[in-house]
Amino acid sequence: MPADAPPKADSSPAGPSVAVRVRGLTKHFGRGDQLVKALDGVDLDLYSGQMSLIVGPSGCGKTTLLSVIAGILDADEGEVAVFDEAITKMGDRAKTRFRARRIGFVFQQYNLLPALTAAENASIPLVIAGWKKGPAVAKASEVLASIGMAKKVGSLPSQLSGGQMQRVAIARALVHDPQLLVCDEPTAALDHETGLTVMELLRESAVRSDRAVVVVTHDNRVFHFGDRIAHMDDGRVDKVEDRAPDRSAA
Repeated sequence: MPADAPPKADSSPAGPSVAVRVRGLTKHFGRGDQLVKALDGVDLDLYSGQMSLIVGPSGCGKTTLLSVIAGILDADEGEVAVFDEAITKMGDRAKTRFRARRIGFVFQQYNLLPALTAAENASIPLVIAGWKKGPAVAKASEVLASIGMAKKVGSLPSQLSGGQMQRVAIARALVHDPQLLVCDEPTAALDHETGLTVMELLRESAVRSDRAVVVVTHDNRVFHFGDRIAHMDDGRVDKVEDRAPDRSAA
């Protein structure tokens, strides 16, 4: 295999194509006696048109795996390809460009700028990409309206509930039409009912044939949303479940 080729995927299930391929992924933190192996030879395929969950106890490597997949952290060993582009072979600038074009991020803590309105917060990826502010805010307002936030486009974060702030974060993640949406504990700061609403929103707005959604969570109340569930422990994926999402459980 050429050095710059993406890692080869295992046979995929009928229909969906491989969106994320992970092979032999290893990541360490610390040195000497403080050395921790956060990822220990992870192999995993995630598919387009699906919501994949990465689950397991705190400290098992879930967020580290997500961060390497998204190009935020560098792996020590192994390879990751995202939509057939070998992200672990990219330099820092190439990774930054790739994230800006192809990846959307949703975090537990929302990360909204307090002085900006909902529409201005959601427009940030477009502004970074070179859009003028007016068209960027107009586009962000359209995305917010599509997820039930039309009446809140001019509101500041301090005027929004937790669920509404997470909707703004989702709009920000979707506004530049990314192929991969990565979500780190998106329901952890929300009550049960609001968390279920956010997960349903992620499915409705982000899961399509040319896009993949990956959610890190330890919240077993939302496991029924997953098409593919990768169970992690001690830096390894020890079990993968494939199943149709059960919307009735919501």
